[in-house]
Amino acid sequence: MALTAPETRRRHPGRGGKGRRGDRGRRVEPAARAEIAALLGDRPRRRDMLIEYLHLVQDRYGGLSKAHLAALAETMRLSQTEVYEVATFYAHFDVDAPFSGITVRVCDSVTCASAGNAALLDARLPGARVLAAPCMGRCAAAPAAVVGRNAIDRATPEAVAAAVRAGATAPEIPAAEGLAAYRAAGGYETLRACRAGERSRDSVFGAVEASGLRGLGGAGFPAARKWRFVAAEPAPRFMAVNADEGEPGAFKDRWVLETAPHRFLEGMFIAAWAVEAAEIYIYLRDEYPAAREILLAGLAALRAAGLDGGAAVHLRRGAGAYICGEETALLESLEGKRGLPRHRPPFPAQAGLFGRPTLIHNVETLFWLRPILEYGGEAFAARGANGGKGLRAWSVSGRVREPGVKIAPAGVSARELIESHCGGMAPGHVFKAWLPGGASGGLLPARLADLPLDFGALDDHGCFVGAGAVVVLSDRDSVRDIVRNLMRFFEDESCGQCTPCRVGTEKARALMDREVWDAPLLRELSAAMADASICGLGQAAPNPLLCALRHFPEELRA
Repeated sequence: MALTAPETRRRHPGRGGKGRRGDRGRRVEPAARAEIAALLGDRPRRRDMLIEYLHLVQDRYGGLSKAHLAALAETMRLSQTEVYEVATFYAHFDVDAPFSGITVRVCDSVTCASAGNAALLDARLPGARVLAAPCMGRCAAAPAAVVGRNAIDRATPEAVAAAVRAGATAPEIPAAEGLAAYRAAGGYETLRACRAGERSRDSVFGAVEASGLRGLGGAGFPAARKWRFVAAEPAPRFMAVNADEGEPGAFKDRWVLETAPHRFLEGMFIAAWAVEAAEIYIYLRDEYPAAREILLAGLAALRAAGLDGGAAVHLRRGAGAYICGEETALLESLEGKRGLPRHRPPFPAQAGLFGRPTLIHNVETLFWLRPILEYGGEAFAARGANGGKGLRAWSVSGRVREPGVKIAPAGVSARELIESHCGGMAPGHVFKAWLPGGASGGLLPARLADLPLDFGALDDHGCFVGAGAVVVLSDRDSVRDIVRNLMRFFEDESCGQCTPCRVGTEKARALMDREVWDAPLLRELSAAMADASICGLGQAAPNPLLCALRHFPEELRA
């Protein structure tokens, strides 16, 4: 969409090749210029702050008008196209459509759809609009809805309507462990020992290596190896924390941030110390406003107590884009751009944020650093099962009696998670199938529930554990509906940069909407997506579909 309105265009005076008169593009309205100047105040006009400032404008005015976008572009010395393309990329920005009422977002991911979100989506709420939204990280309390910024667990139309009538739009802040309580239990002593030279970097690297700790955001790259790659690069180095978990079925990072923020923060500072990172950037998904308030309070408490070591920590707010969970798309977003994955090499350890070597970890990975260093890497590794190393925080949702975050060994089986950690199946439900790694991890039948949940253990079945989001399905769930839901998610969340993903997800969804599925064509399309997509979104999008064709062919026939 062009930013230039007809009334502000300057036409050529004729066909003789003479120059244009006046400036091109939308003119900045004086009132909008004054409003943006007042809103930004003395904040720096840096490109990497663009998304933060778009949030400021929308929070203040209920949307992003073209007048405000033009004024923002002017004050930040960016083209209007650069500002507009970023604003329109992210789902949570309302561009040129300010809405003065209350926005109600209803989760339409697999768990919430199975839990009966249809009644919420059909609700008619005076003064509010109802929008379908991807996974909100509240799968253990499905169906979920958010009224403004206020999350409603196990939502009913009546509860949502009551919140709208009351104007209850602010997030409810959980009672997370505070700094005093955390320090009383030995918190920040490990970090102090590192900074004081009582623990060498080599010893810390060795402990992490012995623990077998991997990146627990999905890729599973060995943490100590990543540290060594980054530390070997020239300074200055940066650290980026991926707190943008958006995998349908994943909510363990939110659990960490809302219950044990200081254990996460200590791990973050330890990792930054290990690679001598000059600055730390936390990229937090916009769906977690309560976690944001908890982190802001925790960081302020650390500064007041002098425990932050003078490190520069920047807390940045996402804007509703699953693709920004991919590490290079996250870096682009942190730089104030659209979240488009980068081509690799170079890898972030060599050229990451602002072109500098960057260590990227997710929240759970950092959560485990303190116990690893306190008790030893070997002791942590020994906590695993069936060949796995260490412990993991598993997000378990779906048709179980007690869904939630379960601390269990790496290598635990889905059956053990269900029976020993979740109280068994929900009443009246028979175990039928399960997603081992959220939307992208594939789909397996109940007969394979004794396989170990660990990196590489499910490769022969076309699946992976990824971020540890286990979604349990029962005899009341339709595999056909489940995999269509997942493909719609990938279609909506594709960044659009590469054709195999952008077009492939759309075509796959259209083929899956037909009464009779063309299995050979779907397999051919899936192979093209897996082989040619730039990043993991397009590469993994066909996994549930291919698993359904393999394990549940009878359910996919008309």
